[in-house]
This record gives sequence, C-alpha cells and structure tokens, in this order.
Amino acid sequence: MYGNFWDNLRNAFKHSDNSLYKLLAINILVFFVVLVFRVFMTIGGLGNLYTTILSYLMMPASFSRLATQPWSIFTYMFLHEGILHILFNMLFLFWFGQLIHQFLGSRKLANLYILGGLAGALFYVVIYNISPYFNTNLDASLMLGASAGVFAIVVGAATLSPNTTFFLILLGPVKIKYIAIFYVILSFANSAGANAGGELAHLGGALLGYLYIIQLRKGNDWGVPVQKVGIFFEDLFSGNKNKVKVSYRKAKTSSSGGFSSFTKATKSTPPPISSNDATQEEIDQILDKIADRGYEALNKEEKRKLFEFSKK
Repeated sequence: MYGNFWDNLRNAFKHSDNSLYKLLAINILVFFVVLVFRVFMTIGGLGNLYTTILSYLMMPASFSRLATQPWSIFTYMFLHEGILHILFNMLFLFWFGQLIHQFLGSRKLANLYILGGLAGALFYVVIYNISPYFNTNLDASLMLGASAGVFAIVVGAATLSPNTTFFLILLGPVKIKYIAIFYVILSFANSAGANAGGELAHLGGALLGYLYIIQLRKGNDWGVPVQKVGIFFEDLFSGNKNKVKVSYRKAKTSSSGGFSSFTKATKSTPPPISSNDATQEEIDQILDKIADRGYEALNKEEKRKLFEFSKK
C-alpha cells in the first residue's frame, strides 16, 4: 500500500493493485451520493420517488422481480443507508482486507468481495423462496449493503491465517478465527429476526469466503472470471495492455502475527530488476515459503528482497 490511509483513499484509482482502497472509496462515494440525493428529494417532497428509485438498486428476494432488475445483484453490495451500517462494514473490510491483500494480492481481494456479494445474494434469494417463514414478505423484501462481501473477506482471512491476532478494545489480543466464528454464529442466530435477509447474506458470504480459500489451496481460483472482467475494464480505461504482475499462486498458510508482520506481496509494473534485486521467480518462491511456514520463516536476505521489491 502507498502512504497513509487518507492518501491511499484519495488516490485509490491511481494504482492498479489497490483494490482494498478502491472498494472503500466506491462504497463511501456511493454512500454520500445517495445521502445527498435522499436529503434533496425528501426536502423537495419527492421522498416516495427516492424510495422507488433506490429499490431498483437493492437486491429483491423475489425471483420475478430480480428478473426485471438483474443489475441489482451487483449494485446492492455497494449501497448503504445509515452511518453505522457503512462504518462497521468499512472497518471490517479495511482490517481483514489488509491481511488478504498481504497474502493473496489485490485481485484476489476483489474476487472475494464480489463473489461473496454474489453468494450472499443467491443464498438470500434461495432461502426466502423455499422457506415458508418468509413467504408472506417475499415480494416486498429488499436488501442492501456490503456485508456479504465483507463477511467473505473476514472468513477468508480467518481461514487463510486463523492465528493472526487483533488487539480489541476491552478484550485485548484475540485470534481472528474466534472473531469470524463469533460473527457467523451471531448472524445465524439472527437469521429469523428483523434483519433476516441481511443475516442470511452474511452466511452466504461467509461460506463463500471459506470455500474460496480451501479451493485456492487446491490450485482452483474461483475468482478467475471476476478477475478477467476486472482486467478488461482496467485495461480499457488505462490503455495499458502490457502489465507484469507478481501474484500469489497457491494459498497454504496458517501463519500468526499482526498486519505489521507482513510485507507487501504484489506490485504492478515493476521497474527493471538490477543484479542485486530479486527476480520474479525468487519472489514467487518467497511467497510460497510464507504460505507454507509463515513470514518469520524467511531469512534476512529473503526479507530484504521482499521489502525492496515492495517499495518499487
């Protein structure tokens, strides 16, 4: 990552390997646009029209309604109403997203978010349509929020590196696997409550996050289609057709340690490598070693090469 948080957020779209800050920036920008739109329309006596327009961007539970607004399966995962809603989603995305970025790189972080959002929407629609409990509210049920994609990243990070520790206020050091388990159980417990749709989406995203990492360890990247679409639009807007990427090839790690323990693993368009610098193959070997045994297993020279490469 580059610079401090606000610099990264402000310059999110100036770097091709910066999907964490791009996701944060998109969600925050959309939130404020919707907020301004809602205030002006409500003051102007058009509150009902605002609600109608927003509903066409939210995820419907009804298959028949989804067929008339298929785009909502994507738009819903970038929509928020309420400051606490977006605040907690973005905090979790930032905290756990850093870990995914460090181990797997920018593209796989975006893959997890998008696939988690799609899985959450699918789980939500299926359960609402097959469960008698939701039949009476099926046609009127709508959902919005990044929670499904965020849950995929949270559970994916916990699956990838379960013993990484966060320091929580009042609780002290807590391994992220316990944080993920707690929130999955909480979502399951609330899946028959007032926010049943959102909680079901959480569970769908969480399941996707777990399965994504398991499959990645086996060499199967479910995010390849998402990645190809992302690369297409990236090239379309940048006009850059030739990019050299250092990418993580196979996730097999269960390392511990805070975010400060890890060095950046991806970088786009690196400059020419001098005789003292690491080659592409050496960087890949170092990343595989981190995956097998953790960052602390690297020797001094390997850490130096990874650190120097991350600064380019």
